[in-house]
Amino acid sequence: MLRRTFARLTVPLAGLLAGLCLAPSAHSAPDGWTGTWAAAPTAAPASDTTTYEDQTLRQIVRTSVAGRTLRVRFTNEFGTTPLVIGAAHVARRAADGGAAVDPATDRELRFGGRTSTTLAAGARRWSDPVALPTRPGDTLAISLYLPRRTAADTVHSSAFQHNYVAAGNVAGKPDLTPTATTTSWRFLSGVAVNRRADTATSALVTLGDSITDGSVTQTDANHRWPDLLAERLRSDDESAGIGVLNAGIGGNRLLRDPNPPAGSPAESYAAYFGESGLKRFDRDVVSQPGVRAAVVLLGVNDLGHPGTTAPASEEVTAPELIAGYEQLIRRAHERGLKIYGATILPFEGDTLGFHTPEREAARQAVNRWIRTGGAYDGVVDFDAATRDPQQPGRLLAAYDSGDHLHPNDAGMAAMARAFPLELLKG
Repeated sequence: MLRRTFARLTVPLAGLLAGLCLAPSAHSAPDGWTGTWAAAPTAAPASDTTTYEDQTLRQIVRTSVAGRTLRVRFTNEFGTTPLVIGAAHVARRAADGGAAVDPATDRELRFGGRTSTTLAAGARRWSDPVALPTRPGDTLAISLYLPRRTAADTVHSSAFQHNYVAAGNVAGKPDLTPTATTTSWRFLSGVAVNRRADTATSALVTLGDSITDGSVTQTDANHRWPDLLAERLRSDDESAGIGVLNAGIGGNRLLRDPNPPAGSPAESYAAYFGESGLKRFDRDVVSQPGVRAAVVLLGVNDLGHPGTTAPASEEVTAPELIAGYEQLIRRAHERGLKIYGATILPFEGDTLGFHTPEREAARQAVNRWIRTGGAYDGVVDFDAATRDPQQPGRLLAAYDSGDHLHPNDAGMAAMARAFPLELLKG
């Protein structure tokens, strides 16, 4: 679900879900490591003609759990040609922000001992470990030098974070002069940390859409609800070792991949919505380092997109959404993971054309099943936390970004407060 908008199915639901339970990734997480930051990659639409050549990307991320050493994951999963990484560095960003780093913390990243590597189309790779102690809430700058002409076709388009582009190979420079800034992450999907052997860590993955991704929060503020939840966890002694990995994608649906109607404006951006939650579950949840649990907040785009950024024939019912959730639950339990269900937030009066009385009835039916069905290992009631008590089909005005669909920064804080920490303890 993006601020730009993004279902009764015309095929049997069993056929829709068949074949989506993927085998564990060949690029699975390194043993003994815990994710401290993540972003879910997508393809870029044909309208995104961004390319890089003899340029450095310096991209900013925030850790959620501490570590003594770290690794960085680079990705070419949606590329059609090899991705040549000429050099890569990681450092803590300088205290005054911007593109500058603390030079005492700069570390060159290697790949099998080499300072450069090539990722085949469709591949991703972790760097070798580097010794760089980090604290929860540290801001890291990850610099990536691209020597050859490279189409930026593996992307997380809505970072709500300023990142920097500079000429030449300046990956190891303490500061750089940007030739451009961007609010996307390119070719970057994870940071993992290793702690002392006597210190337990694990990761919670938040699988969701634009509300989890952070739309439309203040850029550079780290006010996405998973960020604010991570702050709560690290202030609690029993949960301070839990990393929070954000696998939200704006416009994402549970059941279907992007399918913009031919000739519609959505053709120019729908690829950013990413593969369905069912399809990406193994990559974006199961394969994360140290994952022990996931929370699912998906479904509002399945309800809202048909007729705008998806064909009207993709209208969904509550039973179809519930069948999709049940598949995620089975797959999580098969892998020994806990999985929690988050209720769908209210969206009556939205400016994107999502709401109808029938869709509200489906939302209510889904939320009732999440709360009372007993299939999830726990419930996170974001609906109750954000709705207007006088008009329960609407967001509380104090939490409304203005489109009556996405919470503002205060709404994100209310969501983080609503997460029951006891689900993650013990």
